[in-house]
Amino acid sequence: MSGGDRKKRACDRGQGWEEAGAEFYQESYPAAIEADLQQALQRDPSHIATLLPSKKSRVATAKRIRNDTKTTLRRRTSTRSRGTTTSRRMSTNIHDAAVSMLPDLSENLSNEERTWEEIMQIKAMPVCMAQKIQLKNQLQSATKLRLQGFEQLKWQRRKAWQQFRIRMKEAYSKMELWNDSLKTIGGNFGMGIVAYFLFIKWLLYLNVLLFAIIFLFIVLPATLLDMPEDETCVNSNNSHSISCCSELYWNMTQESGNIAGILEYTLLFYGAYSHMTYTSGIFFNLPLSYISATVGVFIFSLIVIVKSAAKSFKQRVVENEGQFYQYCNLVFGGWDYCIHNEKSAAIKHKALYNEVKAFLEAERLEEERQNRTREETTKLFLMRLFINLIVLAVLCGCGIFIYYIFEFSFNQISPQIDETNITDSHLSLNLSLNRIVHLFFEFLPYMCIVILNFAVPSLFRYLVSLENYSPSFVIRITLFRTVFLRLSSLIVVLTSFYRLIVTEVKDNECTNNTSKRPLCWETFVGQQFFKLYITDLFFQFFMTFFINFPRSLIAKHTENKVLRFFGEQEFDLPKHVLDVVYLQTICWLGLFYAPLLPLIAIFGTFVLFYIKKFACLVNSTPSSKIYRASKSNAFFMLILLISFILFTVPVGYSIAEIEPSKSCGPFRGFKSVWSLLIVVFAEFPDWLQSILYFLGTAGFGVPAFVILTLLLYYYYAVSIANKHMVTVLKNQLVLEGHDKQFLLNRLSAFIKQQQDQNKYHQEQANELGTFS
Repeated sequence: MSGGDRKKRACDRGQGWEEAGAEFYQESYPAAIEADLQQALQRDPSHIATLLPSKKSRVATAKRIRNDTKTTLRRRTSTRSRGTTTSRRMSTNIHDAAVSMLPDLSENLSNEERTWEEIMQIKAMPVCMAQKIQLKNQLQSATKLRLQGFEQLKWQRRKAWQQFRIRMKEAYSKMELWNDSLKTIGGNFGMGIVAYFLFIKWLLYLNVLLFAIIFLFIVLPATLLDMPEDETCVNSNNSHSISCCSELYWNMTQESGNIAGILEYTLLFYGAYSHMTYTSGIFFNLPLSYISATVGVFIFSLIVIVKSAAKSFKQRVVENEGQFYQYCNLVFGGWDYCIHNEKSAAIKHKALYNEVKAFLEAERLEEERQNRTREETTKLFLMRLFINLIVLAVLCGCGIFIYYIFEFSFNQISPQIDETNITDSHLSLNLSLNRIVHLFFEFLPYMCIVILNFAVPSLFRYLVSLENYSPSFVIRITLFRTVFLRLSSLIVVLTSFYRLIVTEVKDNECTNNTSKRPLCWETFVGQQFFKLYITDLFFQFFMTFFINFPRSLIAKHTENKVLRFFGEQEFDLPKHVLDVVYLQTICWLGLFYAPLLPLIAIFGTFVLFYIKKFACLVNSTPSSKIYRASKSNAFFMLILLISFILFTVPVGYSIAEIEPSKSCGPFRGFKSVWSLLIVVFAEFPDWLQSILYFLGTAGFGVPAFVILTLLLYYYYAVSIANKHMVTVLKNQLVLEGHDKQFLLNRLSAFIKQQQDQNKYHQEQANELGTFS
């Protein structure tokens, strides 16, 4: 019997056998040397899987499970194999001749559709362009099967549709707002800064949607529908009725000659909207539409913010999984490939260097913290306590200062208003001067707020340098204090409004003249938020073009170290984020009192983008700190979400508790805005009222609470199971990596052995040729 027949019969016998356990190969090849491996491959190449590291970890379990059935299966398989050997040997030559005439189907030829899908997937592969081109050429030149009939038509339609979508997407990206600007910023400052400008763009789109809701449900109906404003005061005995108070407010706004008086009774502010219901032809309840649109705007904002925040936090959590490999992540994944400027690349190198230094400094501080003596710990604690007391005193001082500035400015404005109402001196020169002074005192509190928001954070940055915190915690604590400063200033503003507004108004009065409460306090509040928004936006424009721009010119065109120190500016991302969030918070706060404030916010956000772009590209140098896009997005959304939640509360309180003005607005005559919803609820059908009443009873609330608790526990258990599965999959990935390395090593050894054999055979052939 020839060696070839023996090998073929052995191969045929091997094909009939079933797979044995891993312990069989461990017994047969205890040393796992190359000769044993080659012998195992000759018997059955698929059994190399039993030598993988990931399989060896399961040997003990597999041995216990398959120990009882292993012998029987082998015996049966051997019997079947011996019975079929003779018949296979007789038909071998016939099969060889037939197979040689057939095409080689071992290549697993793909069809046109599969090849095209693989070409489309090349774009997302993390390889260089040369390799992508090579892969595309290989796929295009490879042999492929053509589709026939309906399959061909369906694939052609799908291919044409996807190509159309790609072209439309490319065209949209070229026409997309600020696309070129974002590319320029990304090329010079990296994607972390681009994320900030994308955040401004996101807020612009959000304000557009908010304005669309308000325009469709409030402004457009009030403009198109002829609301019956029957506000003539015909009953002189009841001069403080709603109609008489409304007429008084109307006359006062018409007699006022300043710009604020002209704008006061426009659709920009709350007081211009009617409280009447349109019933001619169609039924439209403007007060109900007003409160519904306002609540809808806040709910929509919350949903959008939470959705974006969840997406950003998910990316942040994925990145934080590798925090234990921070040096590897920084070295191998820290570079921003969108940078195409040589100077920016050098600054990025420096930023990476500073980040490594920051990590080392954090580790040094942690080691120092663990090795501190009790005396050093006490001194540091007292120092931090003292600095925090200073910060608290500064915040309280700023709040008190803002409060008294409001008191002072309003006291200066009130006598001028009274004088304007009593005397008729519109043509005098003193009146023009009084208007300038009046305008100055109107904007004085907001100018003070903006100046404090600019100056106090510099003091915080100096104080935090004395507290010996880690670099990352320095950023967080400074940001927290700055956020608290800005939000507390708004809280003080709201407190000043509350003290002025929440006063008892008697039934025979239109307003409380003793406390100098405005006739239409909602419009007054809307005007204040409008002024605050405009003042802050103007101050940012002024600081960018008239203060920081000359500083940057001095830094670029001088060699003096002192002047360069005062002129150089880094793009401080946390500060600029707070500027944007602060303006958006003002928009939310004033939205109920000035319905068109989102329209002002659209123009403000649009202008703010170019202000910040100029500050970034012209005035500033790239920051020495590294800002990653995912971390930046999570940070933006967190600050925005906190601001939204905090300042939705005062708006909700004013809707639910504070009495509306008698002289203006859709809710005049009600004890509160919420009273309108109660009146509307009373007009619902009885069955709907019963359902809504039931939803507010304990019979519904207790089971709902129990069900929600069970669902919460269920999802908590699912999250625990998912975390465990993530750990298992991570371990499996590690084992797969070991398997890959094992196979590569074996393959390299096998290739080397084959090369040696080929070389030996070639030498033998050459020797035989020489002898012949």
